[in-house]
Amino acid sequence: MTTNLGVALGVGAAVLLVSVLAVRVSVRLGLPSLLLYLAIGLVIGEAGLGIRFDDAEVTQALGLTAIVLILAEGGLTTRWYAVRPVVGLGLLLSTAGVAVSVAVTGAGLHLLLDLEWRMALIWGAVLAATDAAAVFSVLRTTKVGSRVVGALELESGMNDAPVFILVMLLAAGDELTWWTPLLVGYELAAGAVIGAVLGAGGAWLLRRSALPATGLYPLATVAVCVLAFATGQLAHASGLLATYLAGLVLGNSRLPHRSDTLSFAEGLGWLSQIGLFVLLGLYASPARLPGALVPALVAAAVVVLAARPLSVLVSAVPLRVPWREQAFIAWAGLRGAVPIVLALVPLTGDVPDARLLVDALFVLVIVLTLLQGSTLPLAARWLGLSSAGEAHEVEVDLATLDELGADLLQVRVTPGSRLHGVYLTELRLPDGATVSLLVRDGSGFTPLPTTRLQEGDQLLVVSTAAARPAAEQRIRAVHRAGRLARWLGEAGRG
Repeated sequence: MTTNLGVALGVGAAVLLVSVLAVRVSVRLGLPSLLLYLAIGLVIGEAGLGIRFDDAEVTQALGLTAIVLILAEGGLTTRWYAVRPVVGLGLLLSTAGVAVSVAVTGAGLHLLLDLEWRMALIWGAVLAATDAAAVFSVLRTTKVGSRVVGALELESGMNDAPVFILVMLLAAGDELTWWTPLLVGYELAAGAVIGAVLGAGGAWLLRRSALPATGLYPLATVAVCVLAFATGQLAHASGLLATYLAGLVLGNSRLPHRSDTLSFAEGLGWLSQIGLFVLLGLYASPARLPGALVPALVAAAVVVLAARPLSVLVSAVPLRVPWREQAFIAWAGLRGAVPIVLALVPLTGDVPDARLLVDALFVLVIVLTLLQGSTLPLAARWLGLSSAGEAHEVEVDLATLDELGADLLQVRVTPGSRLHGVYLTELRLPDGATVSLLVRDGSGFTPLPTTRLQEGDQLLVVSTAAARPAAEQRIRAVHRAGRLARWLGEAGRG
């Protein structure tokens, strides 16, 4: 048994290492790394090295677990200041947009593939969900304005919830009545409340807990997000929405050792993506995929040419979103692991023809990820939405000095920040806060009021606990608006 465990751990470590290195390869080739993870799973699967894995229930359970962790990472790393202007668009895309997409895709596949209505709507439901893993990994490396990326991140973080509810209802054979929208509305509203409350409560608790090790803060933060999912499920609410909102609230709160927490969450998100796509590649049966090629291509055409554009149009027109942004959002509706995991629900529920759905989705995900994911940078440039010069968010980390009643802020001047060129005296930190150390090019020194900040600088700001919120707010304000932040009315809240 010990030998088998050693072999399993060795294979797992080798797969993880190859998958991590594949990220570098995918960047050079201009391909989404998610495809390489699927390929790794196929290589070690039944048609490659011969590892056979065909347990749909285990795959569904592990896949849902990975989605929870991916949503937690997505919420934690999403900046509220970037998505706040597009909250309305994100909500419409994840609700009205989902309804339109399900209806159009279901009707189209009922007519073109002669699917029974129940199965056609299941196809429409699983294809309505844009994939959080695909969006978070692909879009954050695409130079597009924060407004568009924010809308897509919100949509992908929130639309899994209504789609999951709808798939569960359809797979169970429940009849859709006037009561169904009310049920979905309750589950979404209750999940949102649970996520917001647990996120706010978790942030409050972590700020007041002097944990003995820095590494415990990231673990506790992720645990709050997973707890939100479990609480939502037990309350017959949307656990997925609760997870994402808990992460969103936590990630935008003033947490101790925030940068360590976000780094841990990012690593956990990558691990979940790698594990999920390798697992799905391992589960796939290449011998059956050719038979699903035609249904997959028909479904892809319906989604890309009709369902997705119409869902974006219905959601964006009331908010007067420019047509260029609408076109990019429609093209960037990436599908990935989430539709495949959702398709396993009817398969484990013995719904007729569910196997064809799962096989077709493997083909569809490969085709659409290759087609859309690799052309997003080109689409952004063609539509004039590239944002190569947009500044990264300034990095401000917090470490508490409990015995002194003080806080230590670690600030990194990121590329594009308007902190660059500002003299220290122009920073105008509040009373009780001062810059104690500046690190530049690996050398640290005590700055003078005449010291001028540069990109790449790291600052240590010592502040009393009372002055710390104002100090952080002022730093973020100058980062966005420069030395005239106060005159320009830049609040710096983010």
